[in-house]
Amino acid sequence: MKLALFDCDGTLVDSQNVIVAAMTRAFARADLTLPPREALLGIVGLSLLEAMRRLGGEDPQFPAERLAQLYREAFHELRAEPDFAEPLFPGVRRVLDHLAARDDVVLGIATGKSQRGVAAVLSHHGLQGRFVTIQTADDAPSKPHPAMVQQAMAAVGAAPLDTVLIGDTSFDMVMARAAGARAVGVTWGYHAPEMLRSSGAERLVSDSETLLAAMDELWADSLRLVSPLPASAEDRTERAETADER
Repeated sequence: MKLALFDCDGTLVDSQNVIVAAMTRAFARADLTLPPREALLGIVGLSLLEAMRRLGGEDPQFPAERLAQLYREAFHELRAEPDFAEPLFPGVRRVLDHLAARDDVVLGIATGKSQRGVAAVLSHHGLQGRFVTIQTADDAPSKPHPAMVQQAMAAVGAAPLDTVLIGDTSFDMVMARAAGARAVGVTWGYHAPEMLRSSGAERLVSDSETLLAAMDELWADSLRLVSPLPASAEDRTERAETADER
């Protein structure tokens, strides 16, 4: 069984505007200077508390826990507003439909969002029941720790070489490789292509049209890696001579 394991923010849905808006409200309510937009998007994918710690430069005096709570409250407020939007990236639904129709593939999610946040995204886009395993920051250590991938593989019975993680951040790539899984980086998200490649991406794709092909290439490569190689002519001759001597 093959497992296609997707990150959420920056891979399935474009949530950058709402993330920045929620961060803006949280920092304002804490009376703190808002980091640059690129810094805010650079920590997308981490669990919320870990993200806040990084934004605070790992300063033990930085109010990471308070900011995390303020962010949750702000995000909840934004979700209730009429112009709230976390749209699917172009072509993502077609990719999910194609993979879901295959008998040899199951779908999963590994994300820094909460279970509640993922449920809201899936409900909004009519994707409930599409993913067999959903691993979140509620259930495992923050990326890039490999636990989310390991738990997803265990849940569906997939081997590491049969698992492809699709993500947009270096955290995703490091997490996948640490779990022994294959890694595809999508360049429509929040980390630059060079960051994805240097973090372990085996394929980089810039659109949904090439994503499916990249996944199939990695699955085919994995099959080659685990399949026994045919004996060479020299090996066969040596075995025959040994048999004759017996």
